[in-house]
Amino acid sequence: MEKNNISHIELGKHMDIFTKLPEVGQGLVLWKPHGAMLRYLLEKFSQEAHILNGYQWVYTPHIGKSNLWETSGHLDYYKDSMYNPIEIDGEEYYLKPMSCPFHVLIYKDGIKSYRDLPIRYAEYASVYRYELSGVLHGLTRVRGFTQDDAHIIAAPEQIEEEIFRALIFSLYILKKFNFTKYKAYIATRNSAKSIGSPADWEKAESQLKQAVIKAGLEYEIDEGGGAFYGPKIDLKLTDNSGREWQCSTIQFDFNLPERFQMFYIGQDGQKHTPMMVHRALFGSIERFTAMLLEHFNGEFPFWLSPVQARILTVSNEQKKFAESVYNRLKKEGYRIEFDTSDEPLGAKIRNAEISKIPVTIIIGTKEQQASSVTVRTRQDKKQQFLTLDALFRMLEQEQSIGKAEYIHTDL
Repeated sequence: MEKNNISHIELGKHMDIFTKLPEVGQGLVLWKPHGAMLRYLLEKFSQEAHILNGYQWVYTPHIGKSNLWETSGHLDYYKDSMYNPIEIDGEEYYLKPMSCPFHVLIYKDGIKSYRDLPIRYAEYASVYRYELSGVLHGLTRVRGFTQDDAHIIAAPEQIEEEIFRALIFSLYILKKFNFTKYKAYIATRNSAKSIGSPADWEKAESQLKQAVIKAGLEYEIDEGGGAFYGPKIDLKLTDNSGREWQCSTIQFDFNLPERFQMFYIGQDGQKHTPMMVHRALFGSIERFTAMLLEHFNGEFPFWLSPVQARILTVSNEQKKFAESVYNRLKKEGYRIEFDTSDEPLGAKIRNAEISKIPVTIIIGTKEQQASSVTVRTRQDKKQQFLTLDALFRMLEQEQSIGKAEYIHTDL
């Protein structure tokens, strides 16, 4: 898809997707109805894909006690990006910058066997990170955002395959949304801000490189760009200003399992320490939405459009028939608008184009008499005279493109 120079901030305002207001606070997003619908569709698709592909859904709190972040290492290595503590009943709590400690504790609530592994926990985790006001930008850099966060807990002999599966899953997500141009990076150890031995880091970095090579991707090294607990694979997209933004990320972690004394019972009946992978496919829903807006120039495919179709009538004489078509489409779950204005048909069509509606359904005297409709698509602007049954077959085919699938790792 050709790039354009319209920013997601302009598109978001024009399409009524989101707003940010000083009364709420810097870097905090308000999702408006069209944006909330877009977000719902992204989340619905992704959640279905995760469940199909072996993930278990969990929910965790927005805050946690300070000792949780001390154990994880966040207060030693990540405190500058965390908000100040909140005192509750004489104890300190922090807004979560990440959800990994919570997923670890879910894992630890009950003894796990080698037969249970790998375990894959996923959630839409709302996290809060302090960013300097000068770097805040639209949806791409904010202070409160939601990750499609997941943690894979596996035996050491399973970890290489799990990293590869997570990478293939990331590539599937990007392909589903028509992203074909992205850049892979291997982010390595920052010796001044990391935990774990250099030997463990080197081994983990090697496994990440093997996964990227096996997936057929070229990559660059991001020296010192790893998380404090392990190296990572980052897949970066480029916005319309030429800036790269990390979206998908797969992060190796051999440290938190030891810090939290995680274990599973092996075939030998003894306790063994698992390994863990942190990963997000969209990255943050806010940033991914920004990339989508610019990539599609706001012209989302039918299945992803907040409004999928708009019904237009030539005159009020067709209103009753148009209402019956509208109600039938709504009953089938399609996201439909009905333009009841008194403007001429040409103006209604232009308004639908400006609003980037994928399908326009026109009803005049001829259509009413034949119990049919004229359909105009945004993509080719050609008009088709269709029966209602043919209309539903066409829409069902377009809708099915957004169906989640099981991912084979030999893709």
